[in-house]
Amino acid sequence: MGRLVVLVLLVVVAVWLVRRALRGPGEQAELRKRAEAAGELVRCAHCGVHLPRAEARAAGGLLYCSDEHARLGKR
Repeated sequence: MGRLVVLVLLVVVAVWLVRRALRGPGEQAELRKRAEAAGELVRCAHCGVHLPRAEARAAGGLLYCSDEHARLGKR
C-alpha cells in the first residue's frame, strides 16, 4: 500500500513538472502579473471597504468600490 502511495505521488509531481516546463516564459510572466494585480487591495475613498485593485473604479485620482460611490465622491 505504501509503494502505491509513493508511486502516485511521483506521477503527480512528474506531470506537474512537465506541464510547468512546457509553459513558455511569456505565459509564466503573464500569470505572475495577473496574480499580483488581483492580489493588491485598495481602499474605497467613500466607505473604506477594501477590494482588489482590478475591481476598483477610479475617479478624480481616487479609487472607489462602485460607480455610486465614485459619483458621491470622498467622504
